[in-house]
Amino acid sequence: QVQLVESGGGLVLAGGSLRLSCTASESISSFTVMGWYRQAPGKQRESVAIISRPGSTNYRDSAKGRFTISRDSAKNTVYLQMNSLRPEDTAVYYCNADIVKSTLVRYWGQGTQVTVSS
Repeated sequence: QVQLVESGGGLVLAGGSLRLSCTASESISSFTVMGWYRQAPGKQRESVAIISRPGSTNYRDSAKGRFTISRDSAKNTVYLQMNSLRPEDTAVYYCNADIVKSTLVRYWGQGTQVTVSS
């Protein structure tokens, strides 16, 4: 069973930065796509940033220009660098890994809390 372990969340003032890390229990090259999602209280989980196996990235509009997703295959780790944080970025952030073959197999981390205060 694949395990994804997130770290790096916390409390930060608006305008500040945080870097989230997600370390997988196996080689991240085995995943078709990895990404970061978030869920605020009373809201649905939403995609923040994704990175495909070839390395292409995609961001939700509100994250463009502020967040950067990257990876270190040697460490089996995916990162989310978040700059210019806003109170509306407050949420639990989840790491995701998908394997897409004949079916979709999806894995989630346990989540890490990000709180941005004004």
